[in-house]
Amino acid sequence: MKNIFERLAPYIQDFIYASRWTELRDIQIAACETIFDTDDNLLLSSGTASGKTEAAFLPVLTELYNNPSASVGVLYISPLKALINDQFKRLEYLLQESNLPVYKWHGDASAAQKNRLIKHPEGILQITPESLESLLIRKKGACGDLFRDLRFVIIDEVHYFMRDVRGIQVLCLLERLQRLTGNIPRRIGLSATLGDVQAAVDWLNAGTPRQCRAPRGEGGRQKIRLLVERFEKTGENRSEGGIGADPLDPGDAAHFAYLYRMTLDKKTILFTNSREETEFTLANLRQLALKNGTPDVYRVHHGNVSAVLREQTEDEMKASEDKIVTGATVTLELGIDIGSLDQVVQVGTPATVSSFAQRLGRCGRRGQIPQILFTFVDDVHATASDTLGPINWSFLRTIAIIELYTKQKWLEPLEPEKYPYSLLYHQTMSYLLSSGEVTPKRLLEEVLSLSCFRYIGKEDYFLLLRHLLEIGHLQKMEDGGLIIGPAGERVVNDYHFLAVFQVPEYYLVKDENRVIGTVDKIYPPQTRFALAGRTWETIEVNQRAKVIFVKLVPGISTVDWNVDFTADLHTVVVRKMREILCREDEYPYLSDSCRERLFEIRGLARNSGILTELVTKLSEIKYAVFPWIGTRQLFTLHFLLLKRGIKSKILWRTCIYLEVTFNRNEDGKEYLEDAIREILTEEENLSSLPLPEKVQIDHKYNEFIPEELLRKQFILDFLDLKGLKQDMGFPSSQGTEYRMGGK
Repeated sequence: MKNIFERLAPYIQDFIYASRWTELRDIQIAACETIFDTDDNLLLSSGTASGKTEAAFLPVLTELYNNPSASVGVLYISPLKALINDQFKRLEYLLQESNLPVYKWHGDASAAQKNRLIKHPEGILQITPESLESLLIRKKGACGDLFRDLRFVIIDEVHYFMRDVRGIQVLCLLERLQRLTGNIPRRIGLSATLGDVQAAVDWLNAGTPRQCRAPRGEGGRQKIRLLVERFEKTGENRSEGGIGADPLDPGDAAHFAYLYRMTLDKKTILFTNSREETEFTLANLRQLALKNGTPDVYRVHHGNVSAVLREQTEDEMKASEDKIVTGATVTLELGIDIGSLDQVVQVGTPATVSSFAQRLGRCGRRGQIPQILFTFVDDVHATASDTLGPINWSFLRTIAIIELYTKQKWLEPLEPEKYPYSLLYHQTMSYLLSSGEVTPKRLLEEVLSLSCFRYIGKEDYFLLLRHLLEIGHLQKMEDGGLIIGPAGERVVNDYHFLAVFQVPEYYLVKDENRVIGTVDKIYPPQTRFALAGRTWETIEVNQRAKVIFVKLVPGISTVDWNVDFTADLHTVVVRKMREILCREDEYPYLSDSCRERLFEIRGLARNSGILTELVTKLSEIKYAVFPWIGTRQLFTLHFLLLKRGIKSKILWRTCIYLEVTFNRNEDGKEYLEDAIREILTEEENLSSLPLPEKVQIDHKYNEFIPEELLRKQFILDFLDLKGLKQDMGFPSSQGTEYRMGGK
């Protein structure tokens, strides 16, 4: 530590002494060595609260201390305003003696502060991708001065950006900024969970000529307190939901009573997989607290709760002496500082292994042993008529996710899209909005040449441009230049244009002048609904202003949103589920009820034949195909069977098998096996698949993209023929063997 410590700026040394650090962590030393002694980019990947932020800022601030920048020196990009606000407070404390200002630039930041920065560009600028997009559009001239001597770009939550189109937007913006200033700053990526470090390195380096170093944080085995508990629906109802609520099934009632006991006097984040479930669960916990005379410590934190209430919850979690219990979705997965937690509770199955890792990482800070409790309500019964009906696949997925992360530290690899046509539309319109009339040749040079679009050919881009001319989003001038057309003006002048993620039409919910949050449908007067963990009754609706005025009422109600969170299963997760069914392993974190349920499910799976047979007969005309592959590969098999006239169903998004029904009473098993063998051994042309008319990867601007390109993107970025053939080798590379009609 001594050599590195002595190289840090004096005010940082003072900060370390004042904070009573006894040593620098390995990842902080490695980061300092990279920043001080090389010109490389840097990827820092380690657990939550492992000192990544300090690892980035200590050497970067030292560099600016030794060699001050003539403009903004550090650009910090975060996916959330809340993260920016959180980091802003931490940086202000660190920078007290530095004379280096830190600015935040997002929708809630003051205009005076923004104007001051533009007049006197210096210090650190914290920003969201949407605000950076706005800067490049509306203040393109000022950006040259703002960033002419930019030294470092710090991208927080790299894994979050990598998993969707917003990350591609970030890379496009950075590359456009580089071209504008002629300056290529070093990039530093921060991430807590990465399944494929090299993929993240490639992502971070996109559009730069630099190498990238990726030191890992301290790993090693860590103790975890883990319990999975199960409750069973009976199909009966009883009235314990409170005023205005539907009667609860006794299984649900027992579940809520258990959650109430297990979170009592424990600072907890209670994660669920939907906003509806978060609202309903926390409302029931609050009702039990009222009944038992215990304090109301229950809060709700998700994207439709107002920013003011979310920040209030974050502050309470961090500073309140009360043991706050906060129900959340993905919003508290990221690294907002809420202090130490006693535990994390997960209701239902996490969407992915990465999500579980993020949620587990929220507890166990400051030397604590992480403690996570899983609960689920089992409404699948052994009396179901379908042979496979009694198998609770979500329960199996929970065990698989726990095993993969705790035993193998495996995480899903993140694969950025190669054909993001929706973002190509967005960046084309953004560039035109900032530049005015531009020739097609110049658009090709400035937009299509961005590294994120390197897989998209000129033919596709010109097809897109011709289509945009036809629908009025572009307009050709007499000299051949292109400008934004009338239809395009309506899109780019909308406030939401800056965001490349889908923003549904929301209605603001207000209690007098206090904003509670948003909903995506109108609840008429005298209708009750849930939001922010409370029940509200509509007083008045202002449709023109899109405001619902409400009053607080007692009891429990429900709410629903038209869109919620989805995720695909990786083959590794599905194969782990099969392994759990095949083996006799016991899992010490399962409750007695869960162990009994697993024993029952294992028996059902073995007796059904799904563990050894690729095709299993369910009835006289119905068959199940169990290739034990991931979602993308299963969809590929589904469409290839359809190409051969075999109609299969994927019963739900995370279903791990295909269901095939024949119209004839004959042996379809051999017929199916022959068709699958043919798929695996012959050359296939996916472009000729009989895909549904509107098949597409869901993105914001798809309605403006030619269907030909949307279909191409679906085939190349979602379907996975290579993975299907690799994963279904006979015997497979992962050790799964099948019996196929005795052949």
